[in-house]
Amino acid sequence: MLCKLAWGNVRRAGRDYLVYLLTLTLAVTVFYAFNTVSIQVDLAGIANEGLAESLGGIISGLTVFLALVMGFLMVYANNFIMKRRKKEFGLYQVLGMSRGQVARIMALETVFVSLAALVLGVLLGLALSQVMTFFTASLFKTQIADFHFFFSVDAFVMTVGCLVAIFLVTLVFNLRVVARARVIDLMSASRRNETIKTRNPWVSAAIFVVGAVAIGVAYARLLHDGLPYDGTSEGMREFLITTVTVVVGTILFFFGLSGFLLKALQGVRGLYWRGLNMVTMRQLAAKVNTVSFSMAVIAMILFLAITAVTTGMSIADVMNASVERGTPVDYTTAITYYSDELAAELNADPTATGGEGGAVFGAAEQPMDVMEMSARQTVDADTAEARPFDLASITDSSVQVDLYDSTPRGASMPVVTLKDLCDLVDMPLPQGTESSDVASLGLMVISESNYNEYLAFRGMERIDVGADGYTLLSDMGETVNRIYDAVLGKGVELTIGGRTLRPVQDRVNADASVFMNSMMGMNSGTIVLPDEMLAELDLPPYMSYLMVNYAEGVDPQDAEDYIDAPRTYGDVTDASGRIVGGWGMEATRTETYQGVDSMNGLISYLAIYIGFVLVVACAAILTIQQLSGVSDAGSNYRILSELGTSRREIGRSVLVQQTIFFVFPLVVGIAHSAIALSIIVDLVAVFGGLTIEGTVGFTALIFLIAYGGYFGVTYLMSRGIVRDAVRTRHAE
Repeated sequence: MLCKLAWGNVRRAGRDYLVYLLTLTLAVTVFYAFNTVSIQVDLAGIANEGLAESLGGIISGLTVFLALVMGFLMVYANNFIMKRRKKEFGLYQVLGMSRGQVARIMALETVFVSLAALVLGVLLGLALSQVMTFFTASLFKTQIADFHFFFSVDAFVMTVGCLVAIFLVTLVFNLRVVARARVIDLMSASRRNETIKTRNPWVSAAIFVVGAVAIGVAYARLLHDGLPYDGTSEGMREFLITTVTVVVGTILFFFGLSGFLLKALQGVRGLYWRGLNMVTMRQLAAKVNTVSFSMAVIAMILFLAITAVTTGMSIADVMNASVERGTPVDYTTAITYYSDELAAELNADPTATGGEGGAVFGAAEQPMDVMEMSARQTVDADTAEARPFDLASITDSSVQVDLYDSTPRGASMPVVTLKDLCDLVDMPLPQGTESSDVASLGLMVISESNYNEYLAFRGMERIDVGADGYTLLSDMGETVNRIYDAVLGKGVELTIGGRTLRPVQDRVNADASVFMNSMMGMNSGTIVLPDEMLAELDLPPYMSYLMVNYAEGVDPQDAEDYIDAPRTYGDVTDASGRIVGGWGMEATRTETYQGVDSMNGLISYLAIYIGFVLVVACAAILTIQQLSGVSDAGSNYRILSELGTSRREIGRSVLVQQTIFFVFPLVVGIAHSAIALSIIVDLVAVFGGLTIEGTVGFTALIFLIAYGGYFGVTYLMSRGIVRDAVRTRHAE
C-alpha cells in the first residue's frame, strides 16, 4: 500500500522532482563516464605504463569527494520538494498515518527517483564514455586500433556506491524534517511567509558602490602584486588581503545590488512604472536578505570553475605543443657543480672559503667529463650482476654542453643579469621574478667553441661571435624571450670584463637553446662569449649537460630498460678525489613524452570533471532558490491575475528576475576570472607561451549545456507554478 502510494506521489509530483532527477542524473552520468578512464586509456592504445591506474585512482578519489558535495546539494534540492509538500505530509498524519509510515513513503519516493536517475545516468554515461574514448585518443595523440563497446563493472559499482551515499544523506535530512515537525506546522506551512526586513534603497545603493569599489581595489592589487609565486610571508600576506577584499566586495556587491537597481530604475520613472517593472524590482529587493550571500558564493565558485577549466586545458595544450621542441635527443643527463662552501663541508675541509661578501662559487676548477663520470655508476649494485653503467655502449653520437656561473671567482655580483638587460631596453622584469635577489638572476655563460659543437651535433649552422661579439640563448616563453629579443634586435652593447660586446644575432633561437629533455623551458638565459674572454673572467663551472642519441641498431626500448635499471650514482669527484658535484636530472625522450601525456590527461580530466560538477552545483542551487521564490510568491501572482494582469506579463516578470539571478553571478565570476587569468597567463608564459583562446569555446560549451540548461528548466517549471497559482481561486 505504501509502495503504491509513493509511486503515485512520484508520478503526480513529477514536475517537483524534475530538478532533483535532473541533477542526480547528471551526477550519475559524469561519475560513471569519468570512472571508465582507465579503460579508455587502454582502448586508446596509450603505451604509458601505470597511466591508466594512476588516472583511475585519482578520479576515483575525486569522485568520492564530489559525491559528498552532490549529496548536500541534493539535500538542498529536496528541501524545495519538502516545502511544496509539507501540507500533504501533514494531511497523511491527520488521516491516521504514523510518522514512521510517512517517513517510509518519503524513503520509497526517494528510492524511485534515485533508481530512475541511476538508469538514465548509466545509459547516458555509457554513451558519454564511448565518446570520451575518442577524446582520450585525441588528447594523447594516438590511434584507436580496435574500438569496441565496453561496460565497466568497477565504474558501475563506484557510481552505485556514490548514489547510495547521496540517497542516505538525503534520507537522513528528510526524516529529521518529519520527526521534528508538528502536524499543525505542516498543515499551515503554505500560509507561513518569510519575514522580510526592508532596507533603505539609498543604503543598499551605498553598499553596492562600496562593494564595487572593493572589487576594483582587489583587481588593482592583484594586477600590481601578482600571485605569491615566491612563497614569502610578505607576498602571502598581500595576497590574503587581496583575497579577503574581493570576497567581502563580492558579498557587499550582491547585498546592495537589488537596492541599487531599484533606486536606479526609480530615477527613470517612465521605465519604472511600465508594466510590472515596479513589482519585479520590489520582489528582487525583498529577496536580498536570503540570497545575497549565496549569490556571492556562487559567483566565487563559478570563478573557480571558469579559471580551473580554462587554465587547466590551456596548460595541457601548451605542454603538448612544446614537448617536441623540448626533446631534441634520446637521452640527457647532467652534473651540477657544488659551491665552495658545500664542497668544503662535504670534503671536511675547514680551510675552504668563499669569495668576497660571502659569495659562493663552484668548487670544480674545470667541467668534468660526464660520459666518463657516468661509467663510475654501478648497475644492480649489491647483486651478483653488479656492473659499471656503460652508457657509451648504447651511444651513437653525443655532445657535452658546459655552462658557467656568470659570477667570477672572487666577485660578489654576476657580470650580466636579467635585470641589467631589462634596464638597458627599458622593460620590466618578467612576472614572477620582480622580488628575486639580483644575484640570483645572473645569466649562465657558454663558450663560443662549445656552443658550436652543440650546433654541429644538432645539425644547425654555426655562429661566429669574433673577439667582441655575443648572443643570447633561451628556450623559455615569450615573457622572457621578448626581453632577449629586444636586447639583440636593438643591438644593445654590453660591457663585460672591461670589453664592449655587440650582438651577432637579432633574436633568440629557442630551438637552438635546448640542452636537456624537458616538457617545458629550462634554459632561462645563457650568453655566448668568446673563448678567450671566458678564460679571462675566471668563471666557475655551473652545470654540464650530456646529450645522447642511441646507436643505430639499438632497440629504443632496450636502451630505456638499461637506463631505468637500478643503479648507484655516487659522488662526482675530480682527479684528486675531492667531491665537486652531484648528478642532476636525467630524462629520455620517451619518458618526457609519457610525462607530458600523464600530465595532460590528469590536468584535462580534472579540469573538466571539477569544472562541470561545480557548474552543475551552482546552477542547481540557483534553480532551487528561484523555484522556491516563485512558489512562495504564488498568492501574489494570483492577486495580480485577479486584478487583470495577463499571465504573459507575469511570466515576463518572473523571467526578468530569474535572468538577473542567473546572469549576475556569472558576469561577476567571468570578471574575476578575466583578471586572474591575465596574471596566470603572464606567470606561466615565463616557462612557455600560454594562450586561453583555444579553450574559451570549450569552457563556454560547458556553461551553455549545464548553466544554460538549468536556466531553461527553471523558467519552464516556474511558468507551471505560476499557471497553477493563477488557476487557484480560493485560499488554501
